[in-house]
Amino acid sequence: MVDDARAAGSAVVAAALALFAEHGYEQTSVEQIAQSAGVSRSTFFRQFGGKDDVVFADHEVLLDQLRGFLAGAHDSPWAAVCEASVQVFRHFAADPELARRRYAVVRDVPSLRDREIVTVFRYERLFDEYLRQALPGLDPVDAVAYAAMVTAVHNHVLRRLLRGTKRVPASALTDAYDDLMHRFGVHPDGETPADDDVVVATFPRRMPAAEVARRLGSLR
Repeated sequence: MVDDARAAGSAVVAAALALFAEHGYEQTSVEQIAQSAGVSRSTFFRQFGGKDDVVFADHEVLLDQLRGFLAGAHDSPWAAVCEASVQVFRHFAADPELARRRYAVVRDVPSLRDREIVTVFRYERLFDEYLRQALPGLDPVDAVAYAAMVTAVHNHVLRRLLRGTKRVPASALTDAYDDLMHRFGVHPDGETPADDDVVVATFPRRMPAAEVARRLGSLR
């Protein structure tokens, strides 16, 4: 039943984007979308709050899916965030023409561009909050920085797909994330030791642990 509802919702989204591309966002009415998708006006409003919600409907589904995915057990929270982002990319890459049509509509409508910025931030915040929960004691700056980098890299690769005419494989994103995790020093496969990676420090046994932690932090 849930899959049927999602399929019906996807049909409405596809119909709406086709009409937006043909007639323009402002010139397309809810009645036209409902008629084209073969649903009633009341059904449209029950599934979507308005025209702008149709454009971003996939993101609501994706955000729910990612919350469920991240709630599971993961050996590496850093890699889990990257995998969650790859899932988003795979979703849009599965139908690049539909994704490009959505991109064209958003690009041409200021209010939709503003909402897109908010939507991107929701992914970033989801990743940030997950990292802080999965890694107690993690410096909030590190969590924010990593979440922002994952989101930025995803958007960079996705734009290659949206602005081009060819398919962009998910491997383009996974390769970028491999490099990102190495740059951040958190790759699950570990890192090749560098000459300046090891720091040996000694402290008196009587020194409070908090002071040891503070001094070690100053060595970064």
